[in-house]
Amino acid sequence: MKKKSLALALLLVVSIVMSACSNYQFKPTTSYEISDFTTTDHRGEEVSLESLKGEPWLAMFIFTNCTTICSPMTYNMSLIQEDLVKKGIEDYKIVAFSVDPANDSPEVLSEYLNRFNVPDESKWHLVTGYDQKFIEQLAVGSFKSLVKAIEGDDQVMHANTFYLVDEKGVAVKNYTGYSQTEDGVPYDTIAVDLESLIEERLGK
Repeated sequence: MKKKSLALALLLVVSIVMSACSNYQFKPTTSYEISDFTTTDHRGEEVSLESLKGEPWLAMFIFTNCTTICSPMTYNMSLIQEDLVKKGIEDYKIVAFSVDPANDSPEVLSEYLNRFNVPDESKWHLVTGYDQKFIEQLAVGSFKSLVKAIEGDDQVMHANTFYLVDEKGVAVKNYTGYSQTEDGVPYDTIAVDLESLIEERLGK
């Protein structure tokens, strides 16, 4: 009798969790319109705001000579993509803006990305092809985030943030992209939020 009661209790818990998941509704927390841009990605292909429209995308700021958070952030983004692949989600992009464009050529960015063995490289765009002033202005103007080259140093200040941009080119939410604690990066939430935007776009 006790085993039957325990089984019923577990079934109830599972039902509640599944119901909560199915009723989850994505709620934007920001509304930052991304300024128009045209860049070159790590494959040497043109990537613009216009070319990204129609699908949601995840954005971040990194550079290949970074000695602190960039590699962990890129790795964390690859873990998020693992979740997306498991869910069978395909209608998205990942855009990483280099904050050191003078050094980060497409070839350098391609070599950098190869270190991470990402699940689906075709979804990634590590972009460059602009000057330092442009990326600093894009960061603050469109993402409300600081990017600043350090004078006399090869390091560049930037946030450890992931941004979720909708299919219209509006940044609707941001998340911690690097943390020293295991639960600091909301991998599951990011994947679910992205999936919710896709379903909303498709009218599901």
